[in-house]
Amino acid sequence: MSSKPKIHQIQALRALAALLVVLFHAKLSPGGFIGVDVFYVISGYLITGLIIKEINLKNSFDYRAFYLRRAKRLLPASLGVLALTALAAWLVLPPTVRGALGKDILAASLYVSNYLFAWWQNDYQNLNATPSPVIHYWSLAVEEQFYIFWPILVFTLWRIGRQKLVAVGIAVTTLLSFALSLFLTVVNPIWAFYSLPTRAWELGIGALILFIPDSFNIRSTLVKTLSVWFGLIALAFSVFAFSERTAFPGYNALAPTVGAALMIAGIAFWPPILNDLSKLRLVKWLGEISYPFYLWHWPLLVLPSTRFGRPLTLLERIFFILLTALAADLTHRFLEKPIAARPLTARQIFRSSVTATALCSLAALAILSTDNSSITLKNGKSISIATVMQKPQVYLDDCHVNNGEVKSGKCTYGDRNSSKTIVLYGDSHAAQWFPALEKLANEQSFKLVSLTKSACPAPEVKKVQIGAYKNSDCFKWRANTLKRIHELKPEAVILSGYQHFDVPDGQGSRQKWWAHGQLTTYAHLFGASKNLIYISDTPHPTRDIPNCLASKGGAKCDDSEKSDPAIAGNFTKVNPTPWLCTATCPAVVNGVIAYRDASHISVEMSRSLALEIQGVLTDLGIL
Repeated sequence: MSSKPKIHQIQALRALAALLVVLFHAKLSPGGFIGVDVFYVISGYLITGLIIKEINLKNSFDYRAFYLRRAKRLLPASLGVLALTALAAWLVLPPTVRGALGKDILAASLYVSNYLFAWWQNDYQNLNATPSPVIHYWSLAVEEQFYIFWPILVFTLWRIGRQKLVAVGIAVTTLLSFALSLFLTVVNPIWAFYSLPTRAWELGIGALILFIPDSFNIRSTLVKTLSVWFGLIALAFSVFAFSERTAFPGYNALAPTVGAALMIAGIAFWPPILNDLSKLRLVKWLGEISYPFYLWHWPLLVLPSTRFGRPLTLLERIFFILLTALAADLTHRFLEKPIAARPLTARQIFRSSVTATALCSLAALAILSTDNSSITLKNGKSISIATVMQKPQVYLDDCHVNNGEVKSGKCTYGDRNSSKTIVLYGDSHAAQWFPALEKLANEQSFKLVSLTKSACPAPEVKKVQIGAYKNSDCFKWRANTLKRIHELKPEAVILSGYQHFDVPDGQGSRQKWWAHGQLTTYAHLFGASKNLIYISDTPHPTRDIPNCLASKGGAKCDDSEKSDPAIAGNFTKVNPTPWLCTATCPAVVNGVIAYRDASHISVEMSRSLALEIQGVLTDLGIL
């Protein structure tokens, strides 16, 4: 078994991992998120080493002592930062998000936030919402869950077959976890990113370093040194080649995890330049504060941005990174070190941990109790936040198809016996017109068929694959839907799509990319109906409008950007911007809150524009 490494190299890797994550969230490093993966490899190596050492010395394992040591080491900083973040968020964030904030704080307190955020982000509609100031606690939850199950697995294997079976068991567990990660990264990437079973292999790789047999001896010092450089190059490659668009974890996570493992396994052969760097006072200090540095960075970046109602400037991001370092140093100096040095009994650690967790949980419940369910407008009118944020009926009826689905249901509304059919087709920015069209369908007695899918706009564009979205699913859904439209032979097809998606590499300008998709759609719909009506995209809010209004953002709420009304293809072209904007695009139009989030018009706004839609359909002779 490998000997224990020198601490300064591990501290240097910790410093690097923490710095990469912070730079990533400050938008200064495209692939800096791999710092979390480096942390996992380090944790798997160190924790497994501690477990094996105790088993070899005592022929037993004290689970209670292990868990208490972990609690003493991790909980003071994590719960302390969480409590202060909860207080700051309660003061800074608008009352309308306190319900979600309370749930997030509670999940972080109980170390289950990884599953809460996985569930939350799988809902496409949440992607434009105000970011949680504690979302980074997901990675701590994964580690805590690992600490619960890992010693049980290792000691059980040791009792059955001693160290040889432990090595085999860890290798098998690592391979199974990696296989699951490969599968879910394709099938459900959000769950693959956040869950312990799909991340355990990264910690397992760290653990396997301990079982490199002594017989596996590369005599050449040059080869050993080169392996360390190869590991560093793998990390550097990940940082600069990866981005938010990279499918992760899956096979892409091999680069940072194997890179970190190579650097740990070859730690005795680090070249002088790396050893000298790892001994620098700045690097040692950053390694010592790496844990609170990670804890503090996200709330100190996201809360000011939310308060300002805009992204932080470069100078502001640098300032808050420096403030993060100061807060981390103070946390380490006056919280972590004193508690670590204090000889606490098992009962004291247990009581303190339970008390601190309970206090954070109670704080979460207190925040939940202050959730404000209404928005007061300038004219004194009070509007329910639930009403403003209500989604069209097609969401409640499961008629708005989500990620992973490739077929729509019957989804027929209005007068189902009418011989006149109108089809609504596109993504959520087509679905936002459903309330207006349903109102008209009931009043004018026509059949309305709603065929919409999240993140799958009517223009047949190939998009950047992020989160649970897959181009293959979108194109399959389009093919199925287009076939159905041709079978329906409707009086009219009304199309739309969100046109502010990121443009994939190699697609040229946004206008060219979008126009090509519109032309393709027109060609595929030609002959299905004599009335192909395209509604260009609604103005694009620069912030979450209900939250902006709730926090009395004033004129800041009225800066939504007009979308490009250009439409390619021989569609009947409809530009809704004049319905929502004059010189500016206000958050409140004719006494109605225009948007339900940072993207979609509200249900009430849609219904209020039914008359405009009716005018278009009347001019075409459809109504």
